[in-house]
Amino acid sequence: MADKLTQQILDALGRCAAEPIGLPLFAGKTEPGLFPNASSAKPAAQKCLADDLVRIVGTDAKNKTPRDLYGLTEKGWEFLLAAVNPKQVLEDFVRVLEARQGEIGELLSTARRMADSLQGLKDAVARVLPSVTAAKIQEPNSPAPFPKKEGGAEPEPSAPSALDFSPSPFRGGVGEGLLPEATAVLEMPATLAPAVLAYLADRSGPTDCPLPELFRALALTDSLTIGAFHDCLRQLHADGAVSFTAWAGPLYALPEPQYALLIGHGIAYYASLRS
Repeated sequence: MADKLTQQILDALGRCAAEPIGLPLFAGKTEPGLFPNASSAKPAAQKCLADDLVRIVGTDAKNKTPRDLYGLTEKGWEFLLAAVNPKQVLEDFVRVLEARQGEIGELLSTARRMADSLQGLKDAVARVLPSVTAAKIQEPNSPAPFPKKEGGAEPEPSAPSALDFSPSPFRGGVGEGLLPEATAVLEMPATLAPAVLAYLADRSGPTDCPLPELFRALALTDSLTIGAFHDCLRQLHADGAVSFTAWAGPLYALPEPQYALLIGHGIAYYASLRS
């Protein structure tokens, strides 16, 4: 029993001497260790620790649960060299070196393949890049800005079209929304257009009249829908009677957006008499 225990210790110390970075005390399923993970090896492992033949020299953090790595102590070296022929120890070292050399060769081969692959990618980029640089990318035409009342020329009056006078996308209520031009035209009260012009003529303020204010003023005297309100404004704009000023802020800050009017690429939010 003692000879078997001693042999287990010597085998473990020999493996430990060949691994300067250390080995786990017990082997895993795929990883080596000083002792096999068996109950018969535990007495030898305990004696190594008790006799101070090995000590912790590091930690293996590759696994989910870090494991301590053990290396030889001075007493371990003395015990190993006293019990084993040094030639045998050297032969063990040579076998380990040969194995490491094979691993290094595989790493170098992998590194060379990666370098060749990177060079191939560089060559491919060098071929394609001049063609990409020389290609002409046509920029889309920028939309014409909505003309403002101040600092810009007003558009010439023209007949309404689906592009210039689109129904408002902010309408609310049943049957009102982004409708085709043919279905957007509603029957307007005969007094609506004169009422719009009269209110804008009488109004005084630091800015043009916001469309929500204009709608509420007209709704007090007539049963008015937003659709009829927008159709009336589009007709007055086409006749050259009123001008619009676009909303200049972000859309999320637009108050009461259901009253705004989509004109071309701009959102009309203020109205005034055309001067």
